[in-house]
Amino acid sequence: MGPVSRRAVAQVTRTDAPSLARICEGGAVRAMPRRPRTVAASRTGSVVASRSRVATIWRRTAAGLATLAVGILAACMSPPPATPDPTTPPVTPTERSPEQIAADLAAAMSPEELVGQVLMPDVSMPTDVSAAVTEVQQYGLGGVIIMGTATAAEVRALTDALQSAAPTVDGRRLPLLISVDQEYGFVRRISDLVQLPAAMAFGAANRPDLTEAAWSAVGEELAAIGINVNNAPVADVIGPAGNLVIGSRSYGGSVDVVTSQVEAVVAGLNSAGVAAVVKHFPGHGNTTVDSHTDLPVLTQSRAELDATDIAPFRAGIAAGVQLVMVGHLDVRSVDPGVPATFSSKVLVDLLRGELGFTGVVVSDALNMGGAAHESVAEQAVQAILAGNDLLLMPPSVADARAGLLDALQSGRLSRQRLEESVTRILTLKLSLTDRDQPDMSVVNSPAHQAAAAAVAAAGITVLSGPCSGPLVSGPVQITTSAGRAQQAAWLTESLVAAGVTVVPSGGNRIHLVGYGDGPGDLASGAAVTVAMDTPYVLAAADSPVKVATYSSTRAAMGALADVIAGRASAPGRSPVPVTGLPASACAA
Repeated sequence: MGPVSRRAVAQVTRTDAPSLARICEGGAVRAMPRRPRTVAASRTGSVVASRSRVATIWRRTAAGLATLAVGILAACMSPPPATPDPTTPPVTPTERSPEQIAADLAAAMSPEELVGQVLMPDVSMPTDVSAAVTEVQQYGLGGVIIMGTATAAEVRALTDALQSAAPTVDGRRLPLLISVDQEYGFVRRISDLVQLPAAMAFGAANRPDLTEAAWSAVGEELAAIGINVNNAPVADVIGPAGNLVIGSRSYGGSVDVVTSQVEAVVAGLNSAGVAAVVKHFPGHGNTTVDSHTDLPVLTQSRAELDATDIAPFRAGIAAGVQLVMVGHLDVRSVDPGVPATFSSKVLVDLLRGELGFTGVVVSDALNMGGAAHESVAEQAVQAILAGNDLLLMPPSVADARAGLLDALQSGRLSRQRLEESVTRILTLKLSLTDRDQPDMSVVNSPAHQAAAAAVAAAGITVLSGPCSGPLVSGPVQITTSAGRAQQAAWLTESLVAAGVTVVPSGGNRIHLVGYGDGPGDLASGAAVTVAMDTPYVLAAADSPVKVATYSSTRAAMGALADVIAGRASAPGRSPVPVTGLPASACAA
């Protein structure tokens, strides 16, 4: 091929779509070879030789032109190359998922590092911060749970110190999971966060929109003080016989109410970047035994379990909950005689297999009576083999760690099984590190107090008495069962602000009872009896007016005062049945 035709054919194969279209429509090819000129013979050559060279050039050029024509024809008959769409983003290499990153980190860990990640002992407040830091470093812990009672500032100082001591793998610091039981009601650890009412008040209000807003506020405050896991909501549905073990920690006895509340709490905490924990799987609501001291037995059929107890957990999983806490429960319809904590039929077959849960399974506290075992080491090994990922509050961190390491070395516990748990734990940690920590100024802010007050007001329930106007006329006096002086003071303050006359004696009696109180704590002849925890005790009260607040916070006392004074209605409905009383005397 002649020298020009190679370039021309190459141009055709490189021609962009618009140029090719012009060529195919008859346009000129700019690089077409020109006809070679005849040159005179050199002084040393001959005319014959010159003519021979000219002929040769023409032959070569003709061959090149033929090849060029074939190239153009082929290009015209082929579909034009696609024009890049300027709106289409450029293709980038696929990024590794958090699960892949977590799996790689787990694979790079030593046995000691793997074992450390599945242990979550408690730090009891007030505490020696340096001692807590030393324990984290000594065992390479994956997390801790804060117990006792503390202020927000104390917890923030602790969590900052603990996170600075978090273990590293391949030069990458793995943040600790720092959890707390901030359920509200009678289970809360941090005293000066915004004070929500107990779960049963949320159930009485049955306003998922208010629930989500309130728990989003709590999540923001928890994140501000360094808590990234909250052991709430309680997803237990109270059984027909009532349940004083779980009590007002539950949203009630209606599956639909509990389910909608669980979904809202999970959404609220998730929106703030704090992981929720639904508990106590597969349901602690149909029990009369406290798993802190003994092993409760669930006698429901499997169909009953699915329809009632498991339904809120299924909803929580669908809502995106990242952790499920298993209860120390003997689930007779699934694995009789074996505590759920140590049952692969409950954790693997049911929770993961049937419900499709892929997140972290955390045991309830292993120092509870319902999880009692012959040894701490054996307890830890059996819990992991059964399907738990995170071991909460083992009685001895050292013994639990030694038991797991011995089981790894002997082959009883495979490295693969432990890596599965650690991968899930690390995936959770990676999901909790993608946002900035809120400022401490959000703690108990006016907006958060308003969210809490809205729920408290929506839950106030009049089970007996008038539905409009003041609940009682004339001056009133406030009395309480033992230990309720603070609530009496808050209620007095709010009633006076509402224009009600409060006298130290001789007025119409408003009597307050709360958590742990029974019929013996009631006041005979009181005009109004108020239950500040579960409403069951109202069945024994002889007052003509019976009210439930389900909670004893300042906001609950303020909302109660407004109803007593006739300035507000009582929109709540009791989420559990009270013998002889309607769910509400007023709300439809």
